[in-house]
Amino acid sequence: MNGKPQPSSQGAPPNTRAAPRNPASGKRMASPRSGARRLALQALYQWIMTENDPHEIARQLREDAKGRVDWDYFEQLFPAIAEDSGELQRHLGPVLDDRRLDPVEQALIWLGTFELARQADVPPRVVIDEAVELAKVFGATDSYKYVNAVLDKLAPRLRGDEAAPGRK
Repeated sequence: MNGKPQPSSQGAPPNTRAAPRNPASGKRMASPRSGARRLALQALYQWIMTENDPHEIARQLREDAKGRVDWDYFEQLFPAIAEDSGELQRHLGPVLDDRRLDPVEQALIWLGTFELARQADVPPRVVIDEAVELAKVFGATDSYKYVNAVLDKLAPRLRGDEAAPGRK
């Protein structure tokens, strides 16, 4: 051995967790945390639209969910976001314009704001990138641009130098 890490048989460097590939399509499968974010988005959307009890919504999603989901992370996200939506809105006040948000944008911006404010273990760039990817899938045509702009403005306010431009 030459002292350099040797690639594993699956092509990923050692000590990294590359998302597994779907055998049928060859595309990378979502990580369990990404699955938790996707379900949190769905739960928030349902909560915004129906005002049903968040615990009932979470129970229903748990029964119906398919795919890889980090359930502990989902439980850290959805109930707390629903409970603290007023506080999240206060964080957003200085960076939101007067535009009326559709429910998907609202849910994504709350999700991103919560992660920036309360999930210090998740880098700001990951929070923003995950929200943008969800907006591309579930949002209106260009809503991902707005979600990106809002979270990009908010990140330095909540994370300081860690979220400064040019940092990852």
